[in-house]
Amino acid sequence: MTEKFDVVIIGGGPGGYVAAIRASQLGMKVALVEREHLGGICLNWGCIPTKALLRSSEINHLLHNLDKFGFSAKDIKFDLKKIVERSRGVASQLSKGIGGLMKKHKVTVFMGQGKIEKKAGVPGGRCLVSVSTFSETQNPKPETRTIEAKHIILATGARPRELPGLEADGKLVWNYKHAMVPEVMPKSLLVVGSGAIGIEFASFYRNLGAEVTVVEVVDRILPAEDEEIAKFAHKQFEKQGMKIITGATVKELKRGKDSVAAIIDIKGKKEEIKIDRVIMAVGIVANTENLGLENTKVKLDKGRVVVNEWLQTDEPGVYAIGDITGAPWLAHKASHEGIICVEKIAGVKDVHPMKKENIPGCTYCMPQIASVGLTEAKAKESGRKIKVGKFPFIGNGKAIAMGETDGLVKTIFDEKTGELLGAHMVGAEVTEMIQGFVIGKTLETTEAELMHTIFPHPTLSEMMHESVLDAFGKVIHI
Repeated sequence: MTEKFDVVIIGGGPGGYVAAIRASQLGMKVALVEREHLGGICLNWGCIPTKALLRSSEINHLLHNLDKFGFSAKDIKFDLKKIVERSRGVASQLSKGIGGLMKKHKVTVFMGQGKIEKKAGVPGGRCLVSVSTFSETQNPKPETRTIEAKHIILATGARPRELPGLEADGKLVWNYKHAMVPEVMPKSLLVVGSGAIGIEFASFYRNLGAEVTVVEVVDRILPAEDEEIAKFAHKQFEKQGMKIITGATVKELKRGKDSVAAIIDIKGKKEEIKIDRVIMAVGIVANTENLGLENTKVKLDKGRVVVNEWLQTDEPGVYAIGDITGAPWLAHKASHEGIICVEKIAGVKDVHPMKKENIPGCTYCMPQIASVGLTEAKAKESGRKIKVGKFPFIGNGKAIAMGETDGLVKTIFDEKTGELLGAHMVGAEVTEMIQGFVIGKTLETTEAELMHTIFPHPTLSEMMHESVLDAFGKVIHI
């Protein structure tokens, strides 16, 4: 007998499991199908374990700069195996926590590959989903069962993009999964791609002592960030000893026994560099395969699932959320989409579609980078007259006391209306600070409310206030 549900969610990452919890809260009978591990890539192989790794590299950096704080230490060294073990332990703990949440909210979890089957013969416009499970020890042959639901939500995420001839092999050439569990510490490293993933790994390995080279195909690093912020970060990375090559492509990787020779084309001139390991961080590809989309009217555009503002596909009863729907590829975007989608299905009043301009982005390198809204270039392209405010970390008492004076806060306003169009930061703890501007944008505050807000002293957040004041010629401390 086919088990019936109100909603079946395929994919147990931050989009899928959050959607499952919210659906359960709204009284639905929910099934969650997950192929590998609850929590998805973000929790198991992305956002969370990388933060654990980066925390270790930050500590290593501090230990080698104790003198300026009045301390000294000898024979400082790290144990790479323990660093990796801690990171995996953090991921494991949280993954188990998701399992507990599923039980708490009475979500039925199926571990296996979910696939949409043809609707023929299913009464009431309901959808069939087959779940194939496989276990090398208990069930060497895939076992397939069928479940039924009125609504299906696709939340299958994405995987690393592979370039022909530059594919990851797990030994010499790594993707982000391999880079998180190194068996040996490379003395030299090439990172291909300077988006958030590439820069975070470049920062991690550089702060553990590796000689790091970053290659980016466009003319600057961090292409999604405000250009001024990206240039500031570029200078800081170079000060730390990182080598950055922009406007370049990797043409070939010659793989040796325990090293790689990379042929790099720099604006038409070829150069060969030898490194121990390579990290490929050239984007991601949506996981749309083996989902039975051929049995539906679901449309794809450049590999992503096409949805409307309520996350509905062209197939009635089928929805999609998260990375599978395209950029920005962020866990918090997926989670929020999951809630919007489920609440719309349930008929909750006052559901609002996602405003992408209010989604913050964070990069946890050193220094940290955080942003929300339009860059200065995009704001100008929109035809608006704008006001731009800036405040440097060197002008903030808390930053000086912390020994973190390399940073910048930048805000962009509509000159006519006072609308906060964008906020961009680089420096210590900006990934925590950005939420203040996100709340401001969501509440549609203007420069007036922000200027009248009293910020506590001494805090790094005071720079946010000063940046707003600077945009309107009222800055105090510079």
